[in-house]
Amino acid sequence: MWRARCQDSGVDPERERLWAELFAQLDLNKDGRIDVNELRVGLAARGMSWSSVEEIVRAGDVNKDGQLDFEEFTEYLRSHEKRLRLMFRSLDRNNDGELDVGEIQQSLHNLGVDVTLEQAAKILQSMDKDQSMTIDWFEWRDHFLFNPLLNMEEIAQYWKHSVMLDIGEHLTVPDEFSEKEKQSGFVWRQLMAGAVAGSVSRTGTAPLDRLKVFLQVHGQSSDKGTVWRGLRAMVKEGGLSALWRGNGINVLKIAPETAIKFMAYEQIKRLMRGSKEGGTLKVQERFVAGSLAGATAQTVIYPMEVLKTRLTLRKTGQYSSVADCAKQILQKEGVLAFYKGYLPNMLGIIPYAGIDLAVYETLKNAWLQRYSEGSPDPGVLVLVGCGTASSTCGQLASYPLALIRTRMQAQASVKGAPQLSMLTLFRSIVAQDGVVGLYRGIAPNFLKVIPAVSISYVVYEHMRALIFRYTGYGRLDAVK
Repeated sequence: MWRARCQDSGVDPERERLWAELFAQLDLNKDGRIDVNELRVGLAARGMSWSSVEEIVRAGDVNKDGQLDFEEFTEYLRSHEKRLRLMFRSLDRNNDGELDVGEIQQSLHNLGVDVTLEQAAKILQSMDKDQSMTIDWFEWRDHFLFNPLLNMEEIAQYWKHSVMLDIGEHLTVPDEFSEKEKQSGFVWRQLMAGAVAGSVSRTGTAPLDRLKVFLQVHGQSSDKGTVWRGLRAMVKEGGLSALWRGNGINVLKIAPETAIKFMAYEQIKRLMRGSKEGGTLKVQERFVAGSLAGATAQTVIYPMEVLKTRLTLRKTGQYSSVADCAKQILQKEGVLAFYKGYLPNMLGIIPYAGIDLAVYETLKNAWLQRYSEGSPDPGVLVLVGCGTASSTCGQLASYPLALIRTRMQAQASVKGAPQLSMLTLFRSIVAQDGVVGLYRGIAPNFLKVIPAVSISYVVYEHMRALIFRYTGYGRLDAVK
């Protein structure tokens, strides 16, 4: 019976009638057309993102007027159902017309996400309307007809590629990509979207980042002792543009750091796997590989970190450009000055990456265990919340080392000035200010987390949609 229904490429009159009723409900101003805003309001209960709604309109808008009339709307649904039918058949490995827990688990495993049978059962239950513990074609179709996640591959991608939130600190453990994603060009598109999002996010929160560096170096003794006083003092000294000193090179280092970390991570994964190919690394293996990849990237781009700190702390007229800053450091302090603070920076990567990854995985799995009955889609708030909480915990653990690194990078270049070691600086700070002194500047650092994450997520989603749309790898193209 199921086979006969699936072989039918048309749509029955009852289906057309339901579509007409749905169109009438979505057409809020009753002009015979649906725009993005109407679709977004009408489908709000499904938790669809703005980019997902835009994609539906773009895919169905044949005459390119930015709206869907009834004919375009029904043609989109008709075509989309055909795609969903092909997806269903590809997942139905035993061709019995139903998807069971084992098939859900296996399909996610093949896409690089390992879940337990219990977790796979909860994902299945979110689509299983008749409580049969299987999903037939009609349940699959109805669930994904207007769902922002088009298939199991995108469910996997949400979980695999949801930590691309750059808040201007250490980047977390790199994403893992399947061979299909590498060959299709998905990887560079994903990394490009992340780099652009990071650039905008860092630029938007640069004043708070500069204030953090001032407090790390000068503490409460300077006129920059509070957030408001500090920002006012910067503007008074160098004008409004002074708030963004050091941001240029902070943005410039995103691309090489991300690229080096990704390439190093891939090579380290191969070494850890040995002769075994395919599959994903366990959490502890990802931590080790991510930490080593982070150390590799930081070793290569570390001189840029030193330049960023010096340019952030500079006074008006001290350096004419990045090149001039590098030239002065080289002439007065030598090549080794470009690696001041290198040791505490390397040591800081380990607690940051370990805690960030562990907290994220714990929160993610907790959500999947408890709340995935309603939908396998974690949603924007869950993903952003997991990323923000894990990154904040990582910062708390590694912040003292970040402070000592910054102090070492900023040590005076005047001949004869004290060049304190990591341990000497640590003892000096604790002796003068106590343990609290190791957390100087953490207030503006935390103030920037929420805006940084928010900006990064919004820009990332829009850039990803744009890049994938204009390079032939959009949501709908990916599932053909």
